[in-house]
Amino acid sequence: MRIGVLTYHFPPEPAFIPGSLAEELARRGHEVRVLTGFPDYPGGHSYPGWHQRWRHETRSERLTVRRVPRYTGRNGSGRGRAAGPLSFAGSVSLVGRRFLAGIDALYVHQPPPAAFATASLLRMLGRVPTVVHVPDVWAGGSEPTAGEPSRWAGRIAGAMAWTYRRADRIVVAAPSLRDLVVTAGADPDRVEVVLNWTDERIFRPARPSPAAGKLVRRDGRCVVMYAGTIGARQGLETAVRAAAAVDRGMDLVLVGSGEQERRVRGLAAELRTDNVRFVERRSPLDMPELYAAADYQLVMLRDLPELRGTLPGKLPTALSCAAPVIASAGGDTAEVVERARAGLSCPPEEWDALADRFWLAATIPPAARAEMGRRGREAYLRQMSMPAGVDRIEHLLGEAVGGGRR
Repeated sequence: MRIGVLTYHFPPEPAFIPGSLAEELARRGHEVRVLTGFPDYPGGHSYPGWHQRWRHETRSERLTVRRVPRYTGRNGSGRGRAAGPLSFAGSVSLVGRRFLAGIDALYVHQPPPAAFATASLLRMLGRVPTVVHVPDVWAGGSEPTAGEPSRWAGRIAGAMAWTYRRADRIVVAAPSLRDLVVTAGADPDRVEVVLNWTDERIFRPARPSPAAGKLVRRDGRCVVMYAGTIGARQGLETAVRAAAAVDRGMDLVLVGSGEQERRVRGLAAELRTDNVRFVERRSPLDMPELYAAADYQLVMLRDLPELRGTLPGKLPTALSCAAPVIASAGGDTAEVVERARAGLSCPPEEWDALADRFWLAATIPPAARAEMGRRGREAYLRQMSMPAGVDRIEHLLGEAVGGGRR
C-alpha cells in the first residue's frame, strides 16, 4: 500500500510509536510518506542543527519524511499553548494535499495537539481510508496541567470527536480509552485496543555494569528507581513523601528531569530525606543497565480521570527489560501490572499506601523479584511487542482500504 502518516512528533523527538511504525511498514514493502513538524519536544525549542523551512524532505528506501514549520516555544498563556497546534494545522493544510496525493490509506497518530491538523487534512483529502491512533485523550476537555482555558480545551475536544466519527478505524493505546472515544462519538465496531510497544533493540534484559551499580546503589538497601519525566502528570511528591516515611528501609533514585524537578527536589530537602537521590537524565542506551542495577521500577500517575486510561511509556519499557514494577496509579496501569503479576500496585496520590508498598518490596527475596520481572517480560512479549502491534495496525489499514467491517 501507499500509506500516508500524519504525526505531530517524530524522531529524533521521543516519538517512538509513529517512528518505529513508519520504519517497519516501509521494511515490509509499503511506500510510506510521513508529514510532521520540526523537532522541539520536550524543551519547546528547535533542536540544535535544525532550522525550520518549507522544503525539507529526507528519503530512504520506501520512506519519505516531509517536515513543515510550526510555532515553537513554551508560553504559559492559553494563546501560547494554542500557537503550536494551530500553526501545525496551517502548515499541513498548505502542504498536505500535494505531498499525500495518491495514497491508499492515511495513518494519523493523534495526541490532542494534532487534532486540528488531522481535521484540516481529512477535509482536503476527501474520503481517503483513515486509521486514527489515539494515545491520549483530554477527558471532558481538561488536561492534567492546570489552567487550560475551557474554550480552548473544548475546541480541541470537538476536533478530536470529529475525527473519531470520520475515521474508518480507530486504535486506542489503553482499554479505558476505548470507552472515552466511543462516548465522544466513535463507532464501537471501529475501535480496537493496541497496547504501546517500546524500542526492543535497546530495552531488553541486561546485566548491571559496575558503572551503573555505582551510580544507582550505595549499600545493601533495596533500590526503587523512577526513570522519566518529572512533570505534573506524575505527582512525584507522593513518592518522596513515601520514601521519607520508610527512611532507611529503601532508596528512591529519580533519574530524569522536567518542569516539576525543582519542586520535587525542594520537597526532598524540606523533609531532609537521606534516601532520595537525583540522577540527571541519561541516554536511552544507558537505561537497561541502570534498570538492572535497581531492584524495582516505579511508575507514577496522578489521580485524574483522564489518566486512568493512560499507559505511560515507562511501563512497557520496564516490562520489556524484565524489571519488577511498583505502580502508584489507577485504571489500566495498575490492571496491567496486577494481571501480569509483574510487581506491586497501590492507589495514586496516597503516600502512605505507597510507603507500605516500598516497605513490602524491600522484604521480598531477590528470587521472587526476578520471577516478577520474568512474568512481566512474558506479558510484554505476548501483549505489547512491536511485531504484534504493527501487525494489527497494518491489518486495520488494509481493512480500511478494503472498506470491510471487522
